[in-house]
Amino acid sequence: MPISADQGAALDAQAVNNFREYLQIPSVHPNVNYEPCVKFLQSQAEGLGLPIKIVTIVTGKPIVIITWVGQDPKLPSILLNSHMDVVPVFEESWTYKPFSAHVDEKGDIYARGTQDMKCVGIQYLEAIRRLKLEGVTLKRTLHISFVPDEEIGGVDGMKKFVHTEEFKKLNVGFALDEGMASEDDTFALFYGERNIWHLIIHCPGTPGHGSLLLKDTAGEKVSYILNKFFEFRKQQVKKLADNPNLTLGDVTTVNLTQIQGGVQSNVVPPEMVITIDCRIAVTVDNTQWEKQVKQWCSEAGSDVWIEWEQKEPPVAATKLDSSNPFWLAFKEATDKLGLKLKPQIFPGGTDSRFVRDTGIPAIGFSPIINTPILLHDHDEYLNKDLFLRGIKIYCKIITAVANLEDITG
Repeated sequence: MPISADQGAALDAQAVNNFREYLQIPSVHPNVNYEPCVKFLQSQAEGLGLPIKIVTIVTGKPIVIITWVGQDPKLPSILLNSHMDVVPVFEESWTYKPFSAHVDEKGDIYARGTQDMKCVGIQYLEAIRRLKLEGVTLKRTLHISFVPDEEIGGVDGMKKFVHTEEFKKLNVGFALDEGMASEDDTFALFYGERNIWHLIIHCPGTPGHGSLLLKDTAGEKVSYILNKFFEFRKQQVKKLADNPNLTLGDVTTVNLTQIQGGVQSNVVPPEMVITIDCRIAVTVDNTQWEKQVKQWCSEAGSDVWIEWEQKEPPVAATKLDSSNPFWLAFKEATDKLGLKLKPQIFPGGTDSRFVRDTGIPAIGFSPIINTPILLHDHDEYLNKDLFLRGIKIYCKIITAVANLEDITG
C-alpha cells in the first residue's frame, strides 16, 4: 500500500535520526572499536524485523549481515555492502565536532562518514523499511553487509570474507557498494578499479664524508628513479588534460609518499629508501609496467631492489552491456528516475575489487550530486534532502535488481 504523507514525514525524520546516530559512533582509525556499530545495527535489524548474523574472521573485526529473504531464495542474491570504519580526523580543522552530526540551517549534516560511507549503509536500510511498509515483495534475497577495515585496505574485512564458506553461502549474484559524490548533477557510477601497488625501493650506495664526490651514491640512484617516475607522471597529467572524456581512473598515477635515509648532514648514507604509491589503469599491461619499473631501477645503479608492500593483481571490470542483466535492470531503474549517470573507473580502492575478483559483477554508486567531494577531507558533510532522496533512489534500484528474473536458463 502507498505510504501516506504523514507516514512519509515520520519515515524521513526516523531516517535522519538513524543516520545521525550512526555518524555519532566514532568508528575511527586507528584501533577501531566496532562493538557500538554492531549494537546499533542489531537494533536496526530488530526494528526492521530482519535476521542478523555476525561473522568473525579476525577477532575484534566483525562482519554484520542483515538478510531479507526473497520469494525464491535459490536465485543468486543481491549484496548491498558498506563499511563501518572511517578515516582519522583533525578536529581543529573542523567547523563542528566531527562526530557530532551537527545539522546547520541549510540542512547540511557535518560528520566524518557522511559521504564515506555511512550514508549508503543507512540508505539501504531505510529503503528496505519503506519497501516492507509498502508491501513490496522481492524475488531475490537481499544481504546487507557492514564490513570492517575498508579504510586500511580491507585485508581483515572483505578481502578475507569473500573466500569463506559463510560468503559462498550467501550465493551472491550481484553487488552494490560505495561510489563518491559528484559536484554537478550527474551521478558517478563505478564499474571497475585500478589495482594498487606500493613499492618500497631500496637504493644502497657508497657511504662517506659529505665533502667528497663519491661514485655510485644512494642519492644519485634515488634521483634517477624519481626523475623517471615524475616524467611518467607528467605524461599521465597531460593525457588527462588533453582528453576531457577521461577521468582520473583512466590513467596510472604515481606519487612519492616517503623518503628514508641518512644519519646526519655531513655523512653520505649507505642507503636511501623511497616509497611509491602506484594506481594502475585497467588498460595497462601489468607485466610490461613492472618490467619498465625494474628497468629504471637497474639503470639507476647497482644493487637497487624493490620491496613490495602491496602488489594487487588486475581485476576485470564489471561489464556494462547486455551480457550483464543486473546492469540493465539498474540502468532501467535510474532511467525511469531521470538520473544522469557517468560510468567510470574508481580512482581509489574499495571493497568492490575483492567481490569482482571472485567473478561477481559489482557497481559502486553513492547517490550524491551537487556536492563537493569531501571523503577524507575536513568538514565532510551531506545535505539532509540529498540523503533522503538517495533512499528513494535505492528503493527503485533495489526493487529492479532484486526482481530480475532467473537468468541462468
